Amino acid sequence: MRDVLAVLGDRVSVERQPAFQIERADSAAAIAAYRTLRTRVFVEEQGLFAGHDLDEHDEDPRTVILVARDREGTVIGGVRLYPAVDEPDLGWWIGGRLVVAPTHRRRTVAPPVLPAARTARTTAATSAGRVGAALVRAACAYAENAGVMRFEATIQVRNETMFARLGWHRIRPVTVAGTPHVLMRWHIGRIQALVDATKRDLGSLLTGLAGTPGFVGDDGVPVPGSDLVAACDAILPSMVERDPEWAGWCSVLVNVNDLAAMGAEPVGLLDALGARDRSFASRVLAGLRRASEAYGVPVLGGHTQFGVPAALSVTALGKTSHPVPGGGGRPGHAVRLTADLGGRWRPGYAGRQWDSTTSRRKPELHAMLASVGQARPAAAKDVSMAGVAGTLGMLAEASGCGAELDLARVPRPAGTSVGDWLTCFPGFAMLTADEPGTGPLAAGPAVSVDCGRLVPGHGVVLRWPDGERTEVLTGGVTGLGRA
Repeated sequence: MRDVLAVLGDRVSVERQPAFQIERADSAAAIAAYRTLRTRVFVEEQGLFAGHDLDEHDEDPRTVILVARDREGTVIGGVRLYPAVDEPDLGWWIGGRLVVAPTHRRRTVAPPVLPAARTARTTAATSAGRVGAALVRAACAYAENAGVMRFEATIQVRNETMFARLGWHRIRPVTVAGTPHVLMRWHIGRIQALVDATKRDLGSLLTGLAGTPGFVGDDGVPVPGSDLVAACDAILPSMVERDPEWAGWCSVLVNVNDLAAMGAEPVGLLDALGARDRSFASRVLAGLRRASEAYGVPVLGGHTQFGVPAALSVTALGKTSHPVPGGGGRPGHAVRLTADLGGRWRPGYAGRQWDSTTSRRKPELHAMLASVGQARPAAAKDVSMAGVAGTLGMLAEASGCGAELDLARVPRPAGTSVGDWLTCFPGFAMLTADEPGTGPLAAGPAVSVDCGRLVPGHGVVLRWPDGERTEVLTGGVTGLGRA
């Protein structure tokens, strides 16, 4: 492109071209150039290694290499990142072997190009001023887009200031190749950002409207003086517009899950639908009708209006004489995740919505919905918009404590990243808390695994195989407080 612009005489555009760009090294030539640069710097210049600096991670097919190229296409820097443990990938990655050609160090240059989510190369500019800093930012962006939840690197002591300026945090001193280094960690705030966007303001908004005593913030609410439990959910208007049949199905799914979390058996639904015309309404209602039939829960009535923007909400009624609260947990209770791992990402919602229910038969759906009512744990929450970690934060908040989640034990579908699974809507998934040693929920095709615990304090911490703990939620999720 630069040559074309020069031929056309467009000097301004030529001058505005970034001095370098960053891309994933997918060719053998790019990888070889990166390794040659590493040898030049780490072996010949710094003397950290003898002969070469190659290790087992260079042969690991999971290792990702990002390189910086100048305007002529020459590799002038690079960095690699890779999973810290063998399969399965737990979302813990390591960055390292950051190298910049001597001729491009500590130079102020035009903004580089960083990789966008799930792409190998882009042409967007950033404000990074140096090749090394740009490579670090690119590695952080790639890791977060890959669903990584813990990203670390061992840094030469002389580079600690640069990493700190970029937002990295010092963990502890370490030694690499006989040379002092510092272990540093990049904070990934994906879970906190999700709950802040979806749940943070509920406490202040719902003052005086937050259910009945003992059931504050629950998925449904017991109707005083009866054995009825009511639940209500609205579907995002953008989702109704984009995928009306799926929106109709989900309007049933989320409501029967809410009832199931309280141990209630669903008995009927009421829907309220706004649609621009009859044709659009028929698509929404087709999905709702199909789910109603699949779950065996009748639509008792509702309201439909044409000539308005898309809107859909459903109210569900269920029955139980002993509702299970979402805030019944206590420090020391074991946390169990019961989830249906079958299915796939819903087309158009990869990484955000998992669809296991549309392929299930009625007995399977009934078994999952009945599992909490049969087990009657101390506390239960349906995993919803806040994801697994955010929903655990709500259960802990309502229980007046904090929670730890053991990532190595969290059940998840093959091929999904930890970051996506912890923050998506998972179809059918229940978090329960009860005394240690309580057996798994009998939930048909769903798997039920003890994968955490409630602890004194507040917030949610991820527990890793090496014993490290990383905080992902710093306090209460909703602000509604203890039930």
